[in-house]
Amino acid sequence: MERRSLRLVIRSGGQSGVDRAALDAARRWGLPYEGWCPRGGWAEDYPEPPGLLAVYPCLRETPSAEPAQRTAWNVRDSHATLVLLDGAAAGNSAGTDLTIRLAEAANSNLWIANIANSSGAAEVLAWLESIPSSQADEELVLNVAGPRESERPGIYQSASQFLDLLFASGLPLTLAP
Repeated sequence: MERRSLRLVIRSGGQSGVDRAALDAARRWGLPYEGWCPRGGWAEDYPEPPGLLAVYPCLRETPSAEPAQRTAWNVRDSHATLVLLDGAAAGNSAGTDLTIRLAEAANSNLWIANIANSSGAAEVLAWLESIPSSQADEELVLNVAGPRESERPGIYQSASQFLDLLFASGLPLTLAP
């Protein structure tokens, strides 16, 4: 069978840091984005309604204001989950750890990337292209997650640069048969 080209859709919960970097990178690269966010559009830097929804209208609210529901639903509604870390262990971020546990429990396609690694984008691209195209129809929904900016100051900028490198080298995305 031959490889298929699929549209990449970025899914994120919109929290400051890696989530937000993913949404902004999707916009820069003209990629569709979507995702669940807590009720009221809550994020640590958008605590009052409509919160994130005013800036990222393609996000949808969960019934709960608890971020854990957002995290679970974003993993559930994706074909794959990419967790971006800055070389530090995930252990200091409860939300990131929850994302990893949920993706592992669902036997989902999961990749944890060290964005400080110079070959990280190439490794992520190879992983994405190894996902069987039978798991996606016309698009591959990629949940992108990682620490908040308050947990890892500077992670937004680092994740943005990493995603720009990834998208520059890997679009359009072609998946294995």
